[in-house]
Amino acid sequence: MRVRLDGAVPDADVDALSQVVRGCPTVRDVTVFPRIGSLAVRYDSESRSTVLAYLCRIDGESVSAARAECTVALAPRTHSLLLDIADLVGGYYLRKWFLPYPLRVIWTLWRYRHYLWEALRSLARSRLDVPVLDASAIGVSLVQRDPLTASETMFLLDFEETLEDYTRARSQNELIYSLLAVPETAQRIRGSEEETVPATELTQGDFIALRTGTPVPIDGTVERGTAMVNQAALTGEPLAVERTVGDDVFAGTAIEEGEIFVRVRATTGQTKLRSIVTLVERSASLRSVTQERRDRLADAIVPWNFLLAGIVGLVTRDITKVAAALMVDYSCALKLTGSVSVLAAMSESARLGFTVKGSKHFERVAQADTIVFDKTGTLTEACPRVAKVIGSEGWSRTRVLRLAACLEEHYPHPVARAVVNAAAEKNLKHRERHAEVEYIVAHGLVSSIDGVRVIIGSRHFVKEDEQVQFPPEMKERIKHELAGLSVLYLAYDGVLVGAIGIEDPLKSDAAEAVAQLRELGYEHVVMLTGDNWASAQRTAEAAGILEYQANMLPEDKHAYVERLRDEGRHVVMVGDGVNDSPALSAADVGIAMATGTAVAREVADITLTDSDLQALVTLRRIGQGLSRRFDRSFHTIMGFNSALLALGIAGVITPQTSALLHNGSTAALGVSAMRSYV
Repeated sequence: MRVRLDGAVPDADVDALSQVVRGCPTVRDVTVFPRIGSLAVRYDSESRSTVLAYLCRIDGESVSAARAECTVALAPRTHSLLLDIADLVGGYYLRKWFLPYPLRVIWTLWRYRHYLWEALRSLARSRLDVPVLDASAIGVSLVQRDPLTASETMFLLDFEETLEDYTRARSQNELIYSLLAVPETAQRIRGSEEETVPATELTQGDFIALRTGTPVPIDGTVERGTAMVNQAALTGEPLAVERTVGDDVFAGTAIEEGEIFVRVRATTGQTKLRSIVTLVERSASLRSVTQERRDRLADAIVPWNFLLAGIVGLVTRDITKVAAALMVDYSCALKLTGSVSVLAAMSESARLGFTVKGSKHFERVAQADTIVFDKTGTLTEACPRVAKVIGSEGWSRTRVLRLAACLEEHYPHPVARAVVNAAAEKNLKHRERHAEVEYIVAHGLVSSIDGVRVIIGSRHFVKEDEQVQFPPEMKERIKHELAGLSVLYLAYDGVLVGAIGIEDPLKSDAAEAVAQLRELGYEHVVMLTGDNWASAQRTAEAAGILEYQANMLPEDKHAYVERLRDEGRHVVMVGDGVNDSPALSAADVGIAMATGTAVAREVADITLTDSDLQALVTLRRIGQGLSRRFDRSFHTIMGFNSALLALGIAGVITPQTSALLHNGSTAALGVSAMRSYV
């Protein structure tokens, strides 16, 4: 529906108002039209009255609060393009047709001061760049006492800049709003109950629990506990920092270790926008080698334009041909098409199910020859299920499952969720009686109940590290009854009392995705897992993977990836857990699954927003497509602009025609760079 506002919306409030409206749970999309003062709102069916009531509650205070949370404004509004062009064209022709000639000359000289000032600033920094080139081209016309040509040139340059701003803004806004659509959840505490809720439902004053491996979905203040928080996504700090009572935590960060309870002090939409804009800004510093090379070349070519103009002037003594040599540059087109191509790739990636933190990761994905998969939650379903539970003498299956669920509910991992879900299906209540839970990365959980030590985790952790006794009858039962399953071992007071067999079915698209990745050029496809060899073999064979390793700890996975790189391979690592984080950071490109922990997503260079492995195939194609687009646009720009220079110097076309064709082609190439990759 279209909603009329009480007047126009200031540019500074457009993004803030948009985010406040998006705070309504039933609003799916909103577009603000600031000049005419209206909103276009898309919402869930049957919720019109709810949306209208929400809109009626929006006031200046709520918009101001949202604006304060937006540390960076979004790109210029793309929907104002036609009005901007109308202002530009209308103003130019009104002056040309109705303004007396002397006043037109004064206006042209006054307008030229902006170009001259920018050129002088560049020269003061000892730079010969595009502003100097533009000012020189206009200046040649003024020296020739031809203010009409100078005015036309400035009009064409303004027109090109307007189209460039529009193209870049549209690409950047599409990326930001695509990322805003990614869902998040939180653990909200009300009284003695803890519940999982969408992060969008959190409001100021809510109390939430944040534990090892979980994201911080919102800004807040720590009221209880201590944790190490990874803030790399916001600050670039490589190491986690300690946060305890009284400290602030921010959306877009992740709990690396520990447990804290946080009081919410801002709305989710505001904090999420800030973290996303920060991500988009930081991505500019993660440009690919190709993009960096193009930008350096674009800057390096400008002095050669001046050299060419000087040679033309000396040879022809024709100032018109000198103007033609100054009118065409390569820099704008090279930089515009490069940045827009990358923004288009990032935006399309977000819409298709993955977030890429910089263009260099696209290039590395395109160049990689090896892809390494974690097993659980990556190649296998994100929702494994409990297949069988066994207990020792005195421990029923119900008692084993209830205690295991009581511990595992604190750990955000697919296997832990399988145990909790199995208990819920059997309607087993497991009110907490244990002390604080300690999570040992890639091993298991340790706690105590009524002063008795309780352990759940892998066989290596329970038997080797914790020296738990394995009764002979339990060893035999596990061997025969849980054969081929992933096994969780439960120990109580130093004795094994139960085991849980986890069935981990392969994702339906895994085998097809692996085959397609091979067709797209991955020479080596490898699977690494901390699971046993029997389970690893079964999964690898079903997925069509020939190289695999089992019983691997986090440090083993990290060492394996390092060894591959030392052999000269370009490695992509795909994982989902805290235990995959070292390997993700060691690879040329780390990719985290949507169902993985927040730490894995923060460490990774690329994050999938769903569990579809076809996204990896699409990612490879986009990376290769971006490389091809870089090459094609480079050759087109160099060829077309060189032809314009030659025609202008030869006198075949006028400098104004040359400028029109040059600026028009730059805008057209920018728009072309926005098209879909797949």
